[in-house]
Amino acid sequence: MKIKHLLLAATLMMALHSCVVLSPKKYKALLAERDSLSTRAVSLEDERTRLMTDTARLHSQIAKLNGSYSELDKKYNSLDKNYSATSTKVSELSSDLQKREARLKEVEEILRKRDEATNALKDKLQKALLGFQQSGLSVDIRNGKVYVSLTDKLLFPSGSIVIDDKGKQALKSLAAVLNKEADINIAVEGHTDNKKVKNLGQIKDNWDLSVLRSTSVTSYLTEVEMIDPKRLTATGKGEFQPIDAGNTPESLSKNRRIEIVLTPKLDELYNLITK
Repeated sequence: MKIKHLLLAATLMMALHSCVVLSPKKYKALLAERDSLSTRAVSLEDERTRLMTDTARLHSQIAKLNGSYSELDKKYNSLDKNYSATSTKVSELSSDLQKREARLKEVEEILRKRDEATNALKDKLQKALLGFQQSGLSVDIRNGKVYVSLTDKLLFPSGSIVIDDKGKQALKSLAAVLNKEADINIAVEGHTDNKKVKNLGQIKDNWDLSVLRSTSVTSYLTEVEMIDPKRLTATGKGEFQPIDAGNTPESLSKNRRIEIVLTPKLDELYNLITK
């Protein structure tokens, strides 16, 4: 608007110049003012153009910033969702970890009780079988189980599967303890040395001998000493689990044995693990 006013003023001055006789001095002054106004008009037009260019540039920058803001807002919302999901997952994992730790403590407590029971059983058996330990009987703990190991010479005549009197006395003392410990599972394992069976009638090999000696002990414990058969299992291991790798008569004698493996029942632990 100012530019138009200035141009209009210049035009009016020219019109007045044409109608009024002016002195040369005033005429020159009017011409100078006209030129000044014209120059200022051009300068203002340049300024207007520059401002319009700057405005367009700023609008473009604002549009870009709005686009960047929208993209950042989307990313923020995505991160916020991920954080919420992660927070929920962490909470669930923390709860699950607490439950697992609680179950672990229960398992540890059950195993501690098992170890206490195992050690107590070992002590009872060592006291009950003290008189036979010089004859080839030993009691020890392996992998949380009590092993009562009886050499073949303590139980059987050479090459026989029939328990002799000394063996029956040892088994009777053992059964006296086991009949008072109803929560103990019993596995009877027969073991032999690696020498081939000779002149033993229908016994074909060491497998046969280990199985038949194992079942002889099992039968005596259930039929004579009246231990509940449901508590017992009988297995033959043959020559394949020696306790002495040597080949001397003493080593071979150690390997010819009956091992009675006693395991506390862990029903409580089994139920806990399978929940």
